[in-house]
Amino acid sequence: MQPIGNSAVVVRTATAADVAVCGQICYDAFTAINTAHGFPRDFPNPEVASGLLASMFSDPGFYCVVAEVDGQIVGSNCLDERAIIRGIGPITIRIGAQNKGIGRLLMQAVMNRVRDRGAAGVRLVQATFHNRSLSLYTSFGFDVREPLSCLQGRTRERGVPGCQVRLATVADEDACNALSRRVHGFDRGIELAQAISDGTAQVVERAGRVTGYTTHLAFFGHSTSETTLDMQALIGSVEFFAGSGILVPSRNSALLRWCLEHGLRVVQPMTLMSVGMYNDPGGAWLPSVAF
Repeated sequence: MQPIGNSAVVVRTATAADVAVCGQICYDAFTAINTAHGFPRDFPNPEVASGLLASMFSDPGFYCVVAEVDGQIVGSNCLDERAIIRGIGPITIRIGAQNKGIGRLLMQAVMNRVRDRGAAGVRLVQATFHNRSLSLYTSFGFDVREPLSCLQGRTRERGVPGCQVRLATVADEDACNALSRRVHGFDRGIELAQAISDGTAQVVERAGRVTGYTTHLAFFGHSTSETTLDMQALIGSVEFFAGSGILVPSRNSALLRWCLEHGLRVVQPMTLMSVGMYNDPGGAWLPSVAF
């Protein structure tokens, strides 16, 4: 508990009963900052934001907290604990309660959890135009690792010669997780298994073997492949990208240029930040909005 003005802020574990209020706060906060900077909304309506938080609040793989002032919810934060690397977000504060230290308390709560559980590292994706969040995360020890370009649209071509893209199956899990360990130094096997169950995961095969996979070509999905060619095949295989788009590391100039030449457009700039374990990936990759 910490005082803000004449009131105390209480940070507690989120429950299903908090979803509607937190979803509205999340929608309002992201819409306000994006609109102020001339970028499209991350959520089309409060119901979508609430649906996202409902899935996180109820998933045992996530640790989620809310902040209250005088018994009223003023913000929330989530920690994805499904891999040895944790992912933070979304963190949102009610308009009118921002810039009062509540975001710092919500960040401290999840960072304490990271420390107490002995995670190898923690990452997040920050909206590059949001100066306050950059300052907050930097003060918690996060380092800038990768500039990202959020892309949206539809590629003009559906396939890449020599590459075959298909739905992932349970039989692909070992190959995909081994690929992730080679490229990143760790796997995200729980996410992959959930995506296969949900029917959103795909793999790309080249020369008769799996050379890349995606949990979902979407804001909340991640993708890993041996080469940029494999990633191009994955990106080119779908009719649309769910949510705000896909996050392409801007330093992969070959992939970014290919995307732009094939009809995709940059929606907004973002930044991957990390604390703890970080290896420069040894292949092509797309992070999720968590990491």
